[in-house]
Amino acid sequence: VCNFVVHDRCLKTVVSPCSSIAASLIKNPVAHCWSEQTHQKRKFCNVCRKRLDDSLSIHCEVCEYYVHTDCQDFAVAECKENATYLPDKDLSLVHHQHHWREGNLPSNSKCIVCKKTCWSAECLAGFRCEWCGMTSHAVCHKQITGECTFGNLEPIYLPPHAVSIPRTEVPMEAIIGVQVRRRETMSRCDDSGSRVSAVMKRLSLVLPRSCKGNCHTSPPYMRARSISEEFSSGDTRYRDNDDYPHTREKGKEKEDRDEEIIKVYDGNGSFRRRIFRLICVSRQSTTEELLTAALREFRITKDPGSFYLTDVYASEVSRLGEVNVVDPLPVMSLHCKEGRRPAVFLRFRDRDNDSGEVRVYPGKLQVSEAYCTVPVNGETTIADLIRESLIRFGLENFECEQYRLSEILLDRGVTERVLSWDERPWEIVKQRGKESIRQMELMRFYLQLKQDPHGPNLALFVGNLPPNLSQRNYENMLTEFLGKENKFSSIGPIYYEYGSMVITYEDSNKAVRALYCLRESCYEDKHLLVMLLPNIEPSMVPPGVQPLLVFVNVKSGGCQGSELISSFRKLLNPYQVFDLDNGGPLPGLYVFRHIKDYKILVCGGDGTIGWVLQCLDNVGQDSECSSPACAIVPLGTGNDLARVLRWGPGYTGGEDPLNLLRDVIDAEEIRLDRWTVVFHPEDKADDKGQQPLNPSAGSTSEDNTQIFVMNNYFGIGIDADLCLDFHNAREENPNKFNSRLHNKGVYVKMGLRKMVGRKLCKDLHKEIRLEVDGKLVELPQVEGIIILNILSWGSGANPWGPEKEDQFSKPNHWDGMLEVVGVTGVVHLGQIQSGFRSALRIAQGGHIKIHLNSDIPVQVDGEPWVQSPGDVVVLKSALKATMLKKMKGKMKRRNTEPLMLVSPGAQFVLPQDASANHNNTVF
Repeated sequence: VCNFVVHDRCLKTVVSPCSSIAASLIKNPVAHCWSEQTHQKRKFCNVCRKRLDDSLSIHCEVCEYYVHTDCQDFAVAECKENATYLPDKDLSLVHHQHHWREGNLPSNSKCIVCKKTCWSAECLAGFRCEWCGMTSHAVCHKQITGECTFGNLEPIYLPPHAVSIPRTEVPMEAIIGVQVRRRETMSRCDDSGSRVSAVMKRLSLVLPRSCKGNCHTSPPYMRARSISEEFSSGDTRYRDNDDYPHTREKGKEKEDRDEEIIKVYDGNGSFRRRIFRLICVSRQSTTEELLTAALREFRITKDPGSFYLTDVYASEVSRLGEVNVVDPLPVMSLHCKEGRRPAVFLRFRDRDNDSGEVRVYPGKLQVSEAYCTVPVNGETTIADLIRESLIRFGLENFECEQYRLSEILLDRGVTERVLSWDERPWEIVKQRGKESIRQMELMRFYLQLKQDPHGPNLALFVGNLPPNLSQRNYENMLTEFLGKENKFSSIGPIYYEYGSMVITYEDSNKAVRALYCLRESCYEDKHLLVMLLPNIEPSMVPPGVQPLLVFVNVKSGGCQGSELISSFRKLLNPYQVFDLDNGGPLPGLYVFRHIKDYKILVCGGDGTIGWVLQCLDNVGQDSECSSPACAIVPLGTGNDLARVLRWGPGYTGGEDPLNLLRDVIDAEEIRLDRWTVVFHPEDKADDKGQQPLNPSAGSTSEDNTQIFVMNNYFGIGIDADLCLDFHNAREENPNKFNSRLHNKGVYVKMGLRKMVGRKLCKDLHKEIRLEVDGKLVELPQVEGIIILNILSWGSGANPWGPEKEDQFSKPNHWDGMLEVVGVTGVVHLGQIQSGFRSALRIAQGGHIKIHLNSDIPVQVDGEPWVQSPGDVVVLKSALKATMLKKMKGKMKRRNTEPLMLVSPGAQFVLPQDASANHNNTVF
């Protein structure tokens, strides 16, 4: 069934369940977040165990689960459960268990028990904990006891037991921000559906296919925690498109061997969607052999006597209903349509089965049994099943009214439907069998508390509204989009500068309806951004743990941002990793607002870092941790702040993401001075050409005074002029500026043009007046001046130059002083960037005032524009920034064993018989 191969002598050591029963062994199924179809090298399928090299495959964005697209139907929904908060459980009683995944181990992985190599390039071998990275042989991993402590990443890991997500139909990938393709062919909705139902057809975030457009009504309703068929990057089962070349070629070969290829539909639902599986049998096969082949193809291991086959095409022309497939020569007797293969239905003998057994799983209820088996018949109701299940789980003293029962489907994801008390479970099973035998086999009942552990409040982040409106205006706009029936319970905080806010609901059904409505709403031809936010319970974060909030700008560094965010979602809790393309830093900062001590990792360029720091300034006063320490993974072009803090000139993709996280743990905190740049233009008519290109980067008062926060440097003249030309070129063709090498080449070309063209900034020293700490400073003949907070500019150059004996003190980025240097022209700029010369040292001080006599290009931290005449004041900002500086001289780690292993201070426990031979080993 599953292609498992083992030596005869090793048979007793097998611990891997067959794919035909693996799904039934999962106590609490968690759906995978599937990627798009790709080709994977040196990976093996976790279902059929064969190589993925030559076939299209998909993988989970959260865990190391790989499957062929043809095997996706049989993937086991056992992804990492990243939100397990229970309100009545004390932190001291939480014991996190390892989450083992078989195969696809990092190269040269060593077994934690026997210390021997446990990875293989030849087959699916070895086990790895998805949380802590511990690896072992299949036979050894059963000997590992003790709780999982998340390995070396424990100091920054957001533990799952501190996170809760509401019970809604919103898939997990929508909550964590995994990008999925928009599809126009969504779930069918009834023609009589409401406006909400029609809207859902066009959403990239869709309901499960069985919702039928009625999810906005009261329960029962479908809830999906995972990818549904509409979310899939393509159906992996065969579709009935008359015929297809590869099956025709195979068919001719089979005909020569007197064999027949038959399509098998497992129910009415698969037939409507024209989805089937193929079996190849001898034309002389009996009905029993044909039935056995069909059951095997669908991984069904129940008694074949409970099933039978019918002829699809004979049933279409028969007036007596479906025609059973019977002996003799059932294959030869099958009807065929021209150009199509013969086809059969796999059916369940529901008429002959008036009673049976169903499994009820306890979900997150604190009981010892994995499940209980309850006999049912046609008269048994859901209320009866709840009462009997409570008795079997030892919960007979609790009231039935406190619980509810859900129908869980594990077919291509995990979907949940809350059942009403008068429904009949055996009828549900039989009806599911008519639609799909596979779904019937994967269906189970879940007993749950009615009260959601997440609590009554559910928060939605809403963005892309116009900035700087009043609260009443925002409330009126949202009410117009939502209608009074979907109005929120409360609003706030409101981030006025960004046109963003958080709205809260006390009814999860109403919140989901609002989510779908707002996602389809537009303001000025721009779709609103809407996100459902998880909740973090700070009391469940262990002492000494500083959870790492990760921001990734996926647009920085080509495709490196996308690769990094995928790696971090696997290494960390995906609910602590945020894509800046989905609402920027504000959603993540809101989710972490109650944590008293945490760190931030920003993956992007200097502009991205400034963006995060600016958002921190706006929300810090409302957060428990007002100034978390920030580390950097440099993905931009210049990366000057990252260079100063030793994070390197730019991430190349060669560094193991696990090592990056280790460096964050070991980094030291350091202060970064920040400065306020105030522009006071002279009174004159407004000129649209003399405004910042990104107005949101600063604030503007009624008298046209503009205020910016500077982290790195402030340039006036030739430097800003080049920056402005580059910015305009990138705005015209953003797709061309996706590599550091190309960006630097554009800078060189623009510099050469400036050398031979008209010099806009010639005699700049005559056009400006400079005062430092209240003293007038005489300027040399320059075409530009640069005011430095850090000693890195223009992709790593140091304009201040090496230390030497003069009237200036040694500068740094926490001394409360700025350095003012001058450049004489484009050639001088090039020499500074090449390291051949330094800039002209002009002044050093903590308060700078500049008067501009004419229109002059300026730039603040790479944000350029042409500034009209007026005064510019640079003064120390009251805003603070705590940065993380990478430890100096850290030994470069080899990539041979990228394992997280066990965290410092954690105990690794072996049974006495296993540890007897390891007396000298320290874990």
